[in-house]
Amino acid sequence: MSIDEHDDPRDRELSSPGDRYGERFRTNISAEALLAKVIETETRSLALTFAELGASGDISRAVALILGARRRYITGRGKGAAYADLLGADLATTLSNVFVVDGRSLTDLTVLTDVRASDVLVAFTMRRYREETVRFGQLFSRAGGELIVVTDAQDAPLADVASVLLPVHTNSASSADSPTAVAAVCHLLGTLTAASAKGARRRLAMRDELAVDLDLYHVENRSTGAGAPG
Repeated sequence: MSIDEHDDPRDRELSSPGDRYGERFRTNISAEALLAKVIETETRSLALTFAELGASGDISRAVALILGARRRYITGRGKGAAYADLLGADLATTLSNVFVVDGRSLTDLTVLTDVRASDVLVAFTMRRYREETVRFGQLFSRAGGELIVVTDAQDAPLADVASVLLPVHTNSASSADSPTAVAAVCHLLGTLTAASAKGARRRLAMRDELAVDLDLYHVENRSTGAGAPG
């Protein structure tokens, strides 16, 4: 991934949030100035990510792998777990056999025991690159599965074994790397997959019916007892 002309080349050396905090907040800055800086940085990172992914065609290749897979696994540890849950929730609305590998309800060991060439793993790995994700992705690829890697650098761990690499810009004005473009990639994958998934409309309609049967969502006029409308 190229470094934008506005990005600080030293940023790649600031691997921990503690290091970045001292570097980025070393001088007093007003809340208004910080807000403007955050908005500008996030907007630029998102625009760069969209432009690069749109030009490369890699999102379309990733979607094709997800649609063609027999089983779709998604993983990420640490902060990456939130991205895995987000993508898993989106994909499960229109696709079957979507599994988030969280190391608890579904473990790396269980998945690796039965990897097939028709399986795909989407792995979220951002600096400082959790070892569990890197090792799992390596072994999954070695076992013959397809590997989609969402990461923050072209030379990140797993880049060399990825079937499709989806690099995102995470430059930030905060001590935390930006999640904005990562969440946007989740949205792109979910949207494009839903648009092409066979049976998506039927599956969504069934989910709506079941949501009513399961009483999942708040309804403003639902009777709740004393004081509720009759």
